[in-house]
Amino acid sequence: MNNLIVMFWWAVPVILLLLMYKFVLRVFFGMVIVPDNRIGLVVKKFTLSGKSRLPDGRIIATNGEAGMQAKALAPGLYWSMWPWQYSITMEPFTIIEQNKLGLVKAKDGAPFDTGRVLGKPVDCDKFQDAIAFLDNNGQKGPQAAFLTPGSYRINTFLFEIEMVPITQIHENKVGIVTTLDGEPLDKGEIAGESVVGHKNYQDPIAFINAGGRKGLQEDVILAGTYYLNPWFVIVEQVDMTYIPIGYVGVVNSFVGPEGKDTSGDAFKHGNIVHRGQKGVWEDPLDPGKHPINIYTHAVEVVPTTNIVLNWADSRTEAHELDKNLCTITVRSSDGFTFNLDVSQIIHVPRNEAPKVIARFGKMKNLVSQVLEPTIANYFRNSAQRSDVIGFLANRIQRQSDARDHIGAVLTTYNVIGVDTLIGDIVPPAALMKTLTDRKLAEEEKVTYEIQRHAQIERKEFESARAGADMQPEVVKSTRQVEINTQMAASKVAASRGEAEAKTINAKADAEVRITIAKADAEAKTVNAKADANATEVNGTAEGAKIKAIGLAEAEVTKQKTEAMGTEQYAIVRVAEALASNGIRLVPEILVSGKDGGGNGMIDALIGSEMLKKLQNEAVKTPDALHKKAGGNGKQTDIE
Repeated sequence: MNNLIVMFWWAVPVILLLLMYKFVLRVFFGMVIVPDNRIGLVVKKFTLSGKSRLPDGRIIATNGEAGMQAKALAPGLYWSMWPWQYSITMEPFTIIEQNKLGLVKAKDGAPFDTGRVLGKPVDCDKFQDAIAFLDNNGQKGPQAAFLTPGSYRINTFLFEIEMVPITQIHENKVGIVTTLDGEPLDKGEIAGESVVGHKNYQDPIAFINAGGRKGLQEDVILAGTYYLNPWFVIVEQVDMTYIPIGYVGVVNSFVGPEGKDTSGDAFKHGNIVHRGQKGVWEDPLDPGKHPINIYTHAVEVVPTTNIVLNWADSRTEAHELDKNLCTITVRSSDGFTFNLDVSQIIHVPRNEAPKVIARFGKMKNLVSQVLEPTIANYFRNSAQRSDVIGFLANRIQRQSDARDHIGAVLTTYNVIGVDTLIGDIVPPAALMKTLTDRKLAEEEKVTYEIQRHAQIERKEFESARAGADMQPEVVKSTRQVEINTQMAASKVAASRGEAEAKTINAKADAEVRITIAKADAEAKTVNAKADANATEVNGTAEGAKIKAIGLAEAEVTKQKTEAMGTEQYAIVRVAEALASNGIRLVPEILVSGKDGGGNGMIDALIGSEMLKKLQNEAVKTPDALHKKAGGNGKQTDIE
């Protein structure tokens, strides 16, 4: 216990001082101590000087009246603040944090001017001098001025502080501003014109004094941080207007001074004005990002590259200008209805884009009001002047005519028609079946004709090949005839009689061989033309050959008989026959008479019998030879 007293001996004087302040100094001397981080708000309970009470409508006393006092006690020591006359409330300083804004609302002060919603700023040390605020006719209510981040000694009897975030405009955004105070807009205007000196609406009174208008503003604020009083302005952040490469932005301004039309007298579809004036600007926005107020300026993005539009049910380009276009249905002169797909390529020059928008308002209107009816009607009219087959057959010419016609029409609307392309054509199914069947029949006819020619060429080929196969035999026969002719000539030179016979025989043999060669050639030719007739032709040729040989042999025999005589020729033939059959002409045993003389009767008998036998053989020999020659088909030379 004693140790505790030793340790906390210093607390005793402090406690005594507090008791003295509370009950002695505060009561008997009216001493008030305001800490360094506090402000003393004073309420005077009554007045001893007999001063008048507060004026009507006032709640803050500035001249010693009873009530809430405008003068607050700053940190420090004060005397004569008797507790029975003054009530002191210690309030912390007003701290405005970073990225915050302190909005001030005065609970007392002069009334607003007519038409104003914010109190005009007065010299009052940033609302820290309440007496100065009231004496300088500070107005009651929301104040145009505000507190930036920091620490302030604010008399909260007079001022109410509301902290709000500061305004931050993000990258690639623009802030569209609507002011809540200022002069009213002129009749017919939708936004306040640009004024200077208000530091991007951060100084409301400068804006009002410069003649700024209440409501939507033409000017926008760009990316950054701003101290904007939300009681003065409302800011809406929107994306910057982006113009892609290959496009331009045609601006139609709803604000600005009235400008002079620059489009010329020939253009009757709206005013084309300079940039900054009211109307369609003659100079479009180039590719990039632009801080455009979307409520005061309308931007129509127009492609300056080639635009493809499809009249097809299943094909739409990325720009979707052809989203509502469909396949064109037409009727031909022969009463058939069929569908066709069409693609139209157009180009809008950069400098002509404002006129297109001034005329149509939007690119979609150009498509729906001009291109759609023009192209559809052209192909319907074109189809009615032709039958289906003719339309299909003349597709290239019709496409060229369509390009010229539609290009001429688009020129009058400041648009270039680059090309017109006819896509898929879908004729009636029944007609297509008829055409298909006809085409198949024609192709089959061509196929049959080709096959017929192939068979004819095959026949000719086989004939040529047969002739080529016979050529060695023909050459051989020819060479053999020549050989035989030479042999016959040599034999004639050796013996006149035999030479003549051999010559005749050689000529006969030559003729036989020539006949055989011709017969064989004819047989091969006939065989090449028709394989079925080859055997018959060959048989005929063989018969002719045999007949020719027989006739030749007979003629030779006849000539030899005439040349040598019948008996002599018979003897020769008998000798030949005997020689060929191995019969000896002289017998091995000779029967003769004594001393070499003959036995007349025996010799006569033998001679008589031998002669008869020889004569019989001579008569039989020509027929036998003839049969022999005809049977084996070979030549028999008799020398």
